[in-house]
Amino acid sequence: MPDDQTHEQVQEWTRRPAGAPVSASVSSPVSSPADGFAGCPAGCASAAYLELLANSAPAEAYERPVLRARAGGAPPGVLAAAEHARLLALRVRAELEDRRRREAELSALFATAHDLAGLRDIDEVLRAIVRRARSLLGTDAAYLTLNDAAVGDTSMRVTDGSVSARFQALRLGMGEGLGGLVAQTARPYATDDYLRDPRFRHTTTIDSGVRDEGLVAILGVPLRLGSRVIGVLFAADRRSRVFDQQQIALLSSFAAHAAVAIDTADLLAETRSALADLEAANAIVRERSAAVERAAEIHDRLTELVLRGGGVPGVLETVAEVLGGAAEFLEPASGDGPPDAVERSRSEGRAVRHGDDWVAAVSAGDEPLGAIRLRERPGLDPADRRTLERAAMVTALLRLARRSASEAEQRVRGELLDDLLDAPGRAPRLLRERAARLRADLDAPHVVLAARIADESADAPADRQRLWAAAAHLAATEQGLAVARDGGAVLLLPHGPEDSGPDDGAGVKAGGIARRLGEAVHSPVTVGASTPVLAPAARPQGVATAYTEARRCLEVLHALGRGGEGAAADEFGFVGLLLTGTGGGTQAAGRFVGRTIGPVVAYDARRGTDLVATLDAYFRCGMSQARTKDALHVHVNTVAQRLDRVGRLLGADWQSPARALEIQLALRLHRISPALGGE
Repeated sequence: MPDDQTHEQVQEWTRRPAGAPVSASVSSPVSSPADGFAGCPAGCASAAYLELLANSAPAEAYERPVLRARAGGAPPGVLAAAEHARLLALRVRAELEDRRRREAELSALFATAHDLAGLRDIDEVLRAIVRRARSLLGTDAAYLTLNDAAVGDTSMRVTDGSVSARFQALRLGMGEGLGGLVAQTARPYATDDYLRDPRFRHTTTIDSGVRDEGLVAILGVPLRLGSRVIGVLFAADRRSRVFDQQQIALLSSFAAHAAVAIDTADLLAETRSALADLEAANAIVRERSAAVERAAEIHDRLTELVLRGGGVPGVLETVAEVLGGAAEFLEPASGDGPPDAVERSRSEGRAVRHGDDWVAAVSAGDEPLGAIRLRERPGLDPADRRTLERAAMVTALLRLARRSASEAEQRVRGELLDDLLDAPGRAPRLLRERAARLRADLDAPHVVLAARIADESADAPADRQRLWAAAAHLAATEQGLAVARDGGAVLLLPHGPEDSGPDDGAGVKAGGIARRLGEAVHSPVTVGASTPVLAPAARPQGVATAYTEARRCLEVLHALGRGGEGAAADEFGFVGLLLTGTGGGTQAAGRFVGRTIGPVVAYDARRGTDLVATLDAYFRCGMSQARTKDALHVHVNTVAQRLDRVGRLLGADWQSPARALEIQLALRLHRISPALGGE
């Protein structure tokens, strides 16, 4: 410290006017504090250093004032005061630098804490921590690794200042390299030259990554959660450097924040996952509750539907309203639905998905009764599937019940018609009572119709069964009677004013019935009709007679090649008289045929020729030999030769108008003779 005499000299120097001569013991002052202290007292030195502090001058600038004072010949006391002021100024400068550094560190830590408070993206928070650590420590790079407990190593999570892709994808085994050692021991480690430091277990992978990045000095501190290490935070330089305790403490503070951020993110992730699971569970509970309510609703509605005698349309309507979408019933073997899905549903006993639809088979044991298809509902949960399956079961019960009732009614209707055909002596009162139970009025006019599959070659038991079922359904619809008989079906249907045609309208009705039965059977059906029976209950014997007439009409239609049509006796002209006449009329027709074309028929029988067919074609072609040969597909000479033979058999006048008319009538009767019961 300068003595009191030196201070007095300094005070005296400061009181001297500017430009006054300086005594030999005091040096001349300098022009400014920064120029040195030649001739300047200690107070002047303090002012110079204060100005340097105020200007944040570099450390080397604090040497110049003392050097200049020494070069100017300042006395020892002044030099000592100046040196003391320099040291004090450097201490103040160091303290200010340390405060600024601490302020920057605290600001960075505060900003990091602020980031954690508003944590949204864990990677963004970790990148901010690494970036601030690199900035405050002034390193070339900073990075963070996290431990992988499943694999047993640690891998890069965030980097800042890194330029090597290999380094950014680096993985370190526990105990390998500086980071592996920090992760294993939970202690910070620093090195001023990593590749030459023997304290670490070097591996080719890690050393290659460090060499690619060009790192030399590395500091690593652990990320700890309690006693558990979850990763490592690094600061690294591409030149040799010694990291002091303050830098290690600072990086450790950032590591603590990073650990908190990771733990917070994990907790948030677990919370979000738990909330998502809870929401999913609530959604499932709501869906299941809604499904249970729908199941209870459809159960009640289906039960009510069955009790009030509803049918399949009511089931479909209920399913569509409760489950949504559009429900439809698929008839068995109709070809409208997906047969593979229906068969799969039937074999599994469950509703199955088909595209965006669901299909539930309707069956009774091994017998398929159809299926329910629910459209536009791809997302059907298990409870709703069971609801659809329950609806299919109710549909099966309804169809079985309806079929049983229908079969019973058809059987009763068939038994009543059998009695009318086979036992005409039944009491009219009993017949009326039985008919009334079937909603049939046997005191009103009825017509008897005989129906049969037109194509006899394709007539199979299954076809006859379909014909019988269609006839029974038609009879029930029209409040009539039907029964299976003689390889076909017999119907007794009401014949009201709406059925009247030009005569009695039986032929018109027969044509309509033929079309309806053909559509139901998917094959042409021939129908013969009788003349109306005015009151079957009062005259039951008339039903059997009418059936004989209807059956003869049916046979005549087949004989005339009109299979698949419907007609009554009055449509056949003079043939109709034979159909409705007695057996004597039929015998007279046979004698007429024999007398008119008998020689030709006998000649064909003896020689195996086709003179009758040629004669019939000749008249149908307008007695033109040219058209006849086209119809028979023979040469015109052949037609001429055959007609010449016919002339020799029947006489020369066979083509005269009177003989030609008789021959054509005989040909028509000969063609239908089997239907008339002739030879």
